[in-house]
Amino acid sequence: MNDQVRVPEVRLIDADGTQVGIVPTEKALEIAEGSELDLVEVAPNAKPPVCRVMDYGKFRYELQKKEKDSRKRGHSVQIKKIRVSPKIDDHDFKTKVRSIRSFIEDGDKVKITLMFKGRMITHKELGVEVMNRFVEEVKDIAKLEGPIGMEGHRNMVMTFQKK
Repeated sequence: MNDQVRVPEVRLIDADGTQVGIVPTEKALEIAEGSELDLVEVAPNAKPPVCRVMDYGKFRYELQKKEKDSRKRGHSVQIKKIRVSPKIDDHDFKTKVRSIRSFIEDGDKVKITLMFKGRMITHKELGVEVMNRFVEEVKDIAKLEGPIGMEGHRNMVMTFQKK
């Protein structure tokens, strides 16, 4: 920036974006000082380096503002986990459905893990039945990310994402 540009000549871009051409660095500095702006090196690896006449403070401010806006908009998708059993009661089921709905509306994914305990594993059809009930309850706002599958020996899992 300004006096820190230490090359004999630069390709100059004016404050309004027009290309002036290749000029000596001293002349480029005079042009920048004449318009009360800064001479900023934008492409130092080019032959000759490209410099632009601009208000460096304003440029940095706008850059920080853009960065802040992009961080604000960037909602990271989290995976919320819900654990259930094949013998889930009706009221508990409805409570889980309400929490799934709120997670999906917030933009998160929901992973439902159905755990078989003891000899329940011999009746996998009960687990599939419960999982299908969840699918039916939230199919208006969510869709299955993949098929219902087994994770390990005793856990049946499925993942919902927003439609």
